[in-house]
Amino acid sequence: MSGTLYIVAAPSGGGKTSLTRALLEREPGIVLSVSYTSRLPRPGEADGVHYHFVSRGVFEEMIKGGEFFEHALVHGDLKGTARAQVERVLAQGKDVLLEIDWQGARQVRERMADTVSIFILPPSRAELERRLRARASDSETTIRRRLADSRADIAHAQEFDYLVVNDDFAVALADLGAIVTTRQLRAVQQRERYSALLADLLKEA
Repeated sequence: MSGTLYIVAAPSGGGKTSLTRALLEREPGIVLSVSYTSRLPRPGEADGVHYHFVSRGVFEEMIKGGEFFEHALVHGDLKGTARAQVERVLAQGKDVLLEIDWQGARQVRERMADTVSIFILPPSRAELERRLRARASDSETTIRRRLADSRADIAHAQEFDYLVVNDDFAVALADLGAIVTTRQLRAVQQRERYSALLADLLKEA
């Protein structure tokens, strides 16, 4: 049984990273795919943990080599998911979670129709700006650009299977958990998971 591929996207400041990290703690069976990026690490970020940080030249060579499952230009930087690592984990029957933007999500859905895509929305524009400023690591120009880009991001929210509003963190996390549980309880997966039980229950007395 192949694993499920989950896609989670959000505008910058939507709380995607905090929510997905909390979800992974609750669902240890889901493997986080660490993306590649051409940007420099932010304070507190570690290579191989938050992203695989490579130069733009290296990233472009990887694109030419067909090494990415998806890739896109996001806020002026290249980001992408390595094809081999995702396919290997899914083939092992494990679920994989991708934190990507709408462009990458569209590419993934074109390659793998049976994905579960989730878009995280902020509760308001004012709260989105507050979160971006609370980072205290971006310049005013960067914040303004991210706010402008967020409109384009949110315009593609309707392309996703699920929308989760991140107003109350605990509620949003519970919503994500409910999506995962619903997927896990699908009959096609349960039949394979409990094939021995079904066979036993169907035996004639």
